[in-house]
Amino acid sequence: MRAYLDLCQRIVDQGTWVENERTGKRCLTVINADLEYNVGANEFPLITTRKSFYKSAIAEFIGYIRGYDNASDFRKLGTKTWDANANLNAAWLNNSHRKGEDDMGRVYGVQARAWAKPDGGTIDQLKKIVDNLKNGIDDRAEIMTFYNPGEFHLGCLRPCMHTHNFSLLGDTLHLTSFQRSCDVPLGLNFNQVQVFTFLALMAQITGKKAGMAYHKIVNAHIYEDQLSLMQEVQLKREPMALPKLIINPDIKSLEDLETWVTMDDFKVEGYECHEAIKYPFSV
Repeated sequence: MRAYLDLCQRIVDQGTWVENERTGKRCLTVINADLEYNVGANEFPLITTRKSFYKSAIAEFIGYIRGYDNASDFRKLGTKTWDANANLNAAWLNNSHRKGEDDMGRVYGVQARAWAKPDGGTIDQLKKIVDNLKNGIDDRAEIMTFYNPGEFHLGCLRPCMHTHNFSLLGDTLHLTSFQRSCDVPLGLNFNQVQVFTFLALMAQITGKKAGMAYHKIVNAHIYEDQLSLMQEVQLKREPMALPKLIINPDIKSLEDLETWVTMDDFKVEGYECHEAIKYPFSV
């Protein structure tokens, strides 16, 4: 929790103003931020200096695991995070590859589960990793990436958190996740929850112990219309103790995640927080 607040303060104190072409807004920006989460000790990084909602973040990542490409499927899981990018993004609405309402195109989970090969086949990146880890194999390339420049034109959004690299040391599993761009007041806690939960789930379904998750962010920023709330409200609040994430122990395989798992299989214990802060969202 302190590392998150330290990053926010660093952006306020040291950030450089950058014009963002996509949103038409200015961002106070720093380059390179590193966060760590002790998944083995179940120190769930849910922000306590404002009310944060974890189930939507987990639902989104379950959708990636299932390879979803339609916002309606994400809504059924319990998250509306893809509604705007699928249906309100002007460039995507005018893209000839868009199939219709709620279509997201070849983004995130599609790349993870069905990366297109030149010969017409596909690669299931996630299944390869799960199969290797279950057999105690780490080939130093247990990597799942959503970042496919050759297909950016086939999707509504380039991935922000784009690559997850697993490492197995003995029977302990670690994760390093890479993010090219991060809206720190709004998006970062969402991404923190996903990195933590991804490692916890992968350790559980492969029979390994969860270790550390390392979260590397390249461009960390605060939008101009978020800055006053960050300075005058959130940074003046004292953080509280981190809660614990409780995952249904009956989740034992990738197939379980692909089929019957719902948000009822995830709970948080001991979460205390300050009041919510309504930060502006930039599409």
